[in-house]
Amino acid sequence: MTSSVADLLRRNLLDVFNERDPDRRALAIAEIYADDVVWHEPDRVVRGRKALASRAVELQAETPGWVFRPAGPISVTDDLGHLGFHFGPADQPPAVIGMDIAHCKDGVIVELYTLVTEIRQPSSADA
Repeated sequence: MTSSVADLLRRNLLDVFNERDPDRRALAIAEIYADDVVWHEPDRVVRGRKALASRAVELQAETPGWVFRPAGPISVTDDLGHLGFHFGPADQPPAVIGMDIAHCKDGVIVELYTLVTEIRQPSSADA
């Protein structure tokens, strides 16, 4: 099954980084990333599916109760796609605003760049 660049970006955000079930996340990772995928985060570079899977679990552990939400339309040109995102507590405005840019080949993501454009303080329940 060949996925479109837009589908890959959407699944990257929702089926990998929002997915809490390890089996479903592992299946999504196997379907949407190249074996040797390279993911560029603002503070590190992650290489390979296994390392990406570990980092997704780590990110979820660092931010319990937070979710990713798509922000705006997906833009695609040839094999390159862009998807904005909001990240933060599920019932609050986003604490992080950013974007993912994916280079895709043969129906999978081969390289992923995550750019953070704004960091806000999450809302306080006491405010």
